[in-house]
Amino acid sequence: MSRRCVVTGTGPGFGNAVSRSRQRTCRRWSPDLRNHRYWLPSERERVRLTLTARAVRAVDPNGVERVVARLRAAEVMI
Repeated sequence: MSRRCVVTGTGPGFGNAVSRSRQRTCRRWSPDLRNHRYWLPSERERVRLTLTARAVRAVDPNGVERVVARLRAAEVMI
């Protein structure tokens, strides 16, 4: 499974690590992903979403029902 947020689509960033001598080596910045379980009252079951910390804050005001419906319409999950 790739390290990608299902709501925002945020993935890893790539670039260079620069040492004190300015020697550059490739590196990767992984997103801050969390597996979060939400209860869907309409379906009476839990769904597990892989979200960034920023997406967790976006799901709370919009409601998990609306977010899951949008993801299913886009065929991203389930």
